[in-house]
Amino acid sequence: MRKILILNGAGKKNGNTAALIKSFREGAESSGHEIKEFFLQNMNIHGCMDCQGCARKPSGDPQPCVQKDDMQQVYEAFAECDVVVFATPVYWFTVSGQLKLAVDRLYAVQRNHGFDACKKETVFLMTSGAPAEMNPQPVTWYNTFEQMGWKSLGMALNDMEEARRIGSSI
Repeated sequence: MRKILILNGAGKKNGNTAALIKSFREGAESSGHEIKEFFLQNMNIHGCMDCQGCARKPSGDPQPCVQKDDMQQVYEAFAECDVVVFATPVYWFTVSGQLKLAVDRLYAVQRNHGFDACKKETVFLMTSGAPAEMNPQPVTWYNTFEQMGWKSLGMALNDMEEARRIGSSI
């Protein structure tokens, strides 16, 4: 059994991104995996202030950021998970602001725990009103994680069956 963290960057709780997540979840749960999902739209998460407070805290602090907001819940789940799923609709040709805020705040983990402590396996789920190939920026954003040594387990771009397949293949 693997622990999977889903960071849901959608603005609507029951929209297309939720449907894509549901397909992924069905596949992953059928394989016996444990899933924790955060609907970021309903969370109080502030942007990274680049204050470097994370560098001044004791190394390995379970709450690496000095800000006290809902990101503390995400840090706990991130520390325990094996796989991180980035789920987002396309907003203005890139990932949603909700997802970007949470990912920016993961910088504190890397800064406080060390670069290697932040590496995870990842999945990218993206929905858009246009064909996926017309939105290359979100995919480029996601591919950056591989450049940092994270391992991609797949992408489902507007594709429910692919999301289910990826979920069941983990």
